[in-house]
Amino acid sequence: MTRRGLIEAGAGAAAAALASRQAVAQEGANLPPAIPEWQLHPGEEVLSQPYGRPSRFEANVVRRYRHGLPEPPTRLSSFSLTPLQDLSGIITPNGLHYERHHAGTPTIDPLEHRLIVHGMVEKPLIFAMDDLRRFPSVSRVCFLECSGNTQNWGAPNPELTVQDTHGLLSCCEWTGVPLATILAEAGVKPEAKWMLAEGADAAAMTRSIPIEKALDDALLAYAQNGERLRPEQGYPLRLLLPGYEGNANVKWLRRLKLAAEPFQTREETSKYTMLMPDGVARQFNFVMHAKSVITFPSGGQRLGSAGFCEISGLAWSGLGRVARVEVSTDGGASWRDAALQEPVMSKCLTRFRSPWQWDGGPALLASRVTDETGYVQPTREALLKSRDARSYYHYNAIQNWSVAAGGAVTNGG
Repeated sequence: MTRRGLIEAGAGAAAAALASRQAVAQEGANLPPAIPEWQLHPGEEVLSQPYGRPSRFEANVVRRYRHGLPEPPTRLSSFSLTPLQDLSGIITPNGLHYERHHAGTPTIDPLEHRLIVHGMVEKPLIFAMDDLRRFPSVSRVCFLECSGNTQNWGAPNPELTVQDTHGLLSCCEWTGVPLATILAEAGVKPEAKWMLAEGADAAAMTRSIPIEKALDDALLAYAQNGERLRPEQGYPLRLLLPGYEGNANVKWLRRLKLAAEPFQTREETSKYTMLMPDGVARQFNFVMHAKSVITFPSGGQRLGSAGFCEISGLAWSGLGRVARVEVSTDGGASWRDAALQEPVMSKCLTRFRSPWQWDGGPALLASRVTDETGYVQPTREALLKSRDARSYYHYNAIQNWSVAAGGAVTNGG
């Protein structure tokens, strides 16, 4: 069965399980004061699942393709979306981290994988994975966002969920060797201003990276949330550039070449450019600017009876820490500060929360983030004054969710 088939089968099984549970709950067989049936017999044995799995009652919490889009001609160059609406805190489980591949996920033997460092260096080097793991390691918690995340340039589709609009976003603890350490071993020549990063996938994904970023907080990551990278996240080695657009964080990393000029690869000429109002395509738009989104209540969800509701969501900035998040329940006519849940870290997702007394009537929910540099998340109208609507990448405008009088929540764009 294909991965899509497995996901659909899992979703179907989850729906059937939910219906069964609802029927049992209505009968009250497992509700107080009765003793629930699961308390009447021992459960599964230790090591019944050598690699832990989520509860079967969470089988619908999965990555999936964007709702409303036609099926792509191939899933080798495609993506899957993180179910942000179902997550708590800021860390994305490895199995739910979004995917974006250009030629599928390669199967790489870590014993045969090598990293080549050459070009404008004093000493070209080749590293095996064991060589890299001998260097002192560091861990960094940071978000990763595809530059194509959030396609709200046109009229909003009311059926979209936050998984559809913002699901090309995840946040993990990444562990590896600072790239600066490896470049110091090779000896970067003074005239080297750019670095080519190349992946070992069939697309040979390549991007030009400024040397300043390479020597700053860049990481050669080999672990994610405490375990080795998942294959779809670059096993056995990926480049991690905190705050930079996802495609620059080259997976399955095999080569770094230093040079005086950018390499003008396909992914930074015909793709991943920013279209301006005058028709000029601007290159090298690396930083993902401040952005936020409410994950509850959000598209596809439904509020119950009127009363207290805690609005919750995520905010982030590729320029540093989140300084402030404001929430509106009237479409931006008025704003109030939300509480930022600790920890608040640089270039990392921050969870925000705001109490709301819903009166049962229509409402238009929105959030607005300000980062530590003073940058404020723009409205869609403000963004379109500086960008062409066909720009496609780096959409970071304020997201609205419409709440109907009956409690149904839909995408307001």
